Amino acid sequence: MANAATEELIENFSLFDDWEERYAYLIDLGRKLPDLPEAERTPESKVEGCMSQVWLLSEVEPGNPPVIRYRADSDSQIVRGLIAVLMTAYSGEPADRIIATDINDIFNRIGLDRHLSPNRRNGFYAMVQRISDTAARAMKASS
Repeated sequence: MANAATEELIENFSLFDDWEERYAYLIDLGRKLPDLPEAERTPESKVEGCMSQVWLLSEVEPGNPPVIRYRADSDSQIVRGLIAVLMTAYSGEPADRIIATDINDIFNRIGLDRHLSPNRRNGFYAMVQRISDTAARAMKASS
């Protein structure tokens, strides 16, 4: 269940004929992400399981269901691109929709499933797990 922005992102990736072009587009997406201030790059915001350094923060807006906004950053350009994909899919969405989003489907449709190293894939899923955990906690708190 992808949102409209994610569907557009998937469509944009489909415009590229080969992986090198998709890779360049992914890096470009990462360059457009705002940097996290140093003060927010804390041990609490750091995502464990990533080879690169990744920091992920969330802000829960009360509601039924609550809406969650995510901000993240990395010291790796390719990981910043992966973060951009995740922010498109998840940030600003209601918690129940975040939980229901099939990131594997999005990942496959973009073609990332075939072109990331196992270590980057593990880091990607560590970020997804953190996002899902945040959404689940927000849903529980709102009940």
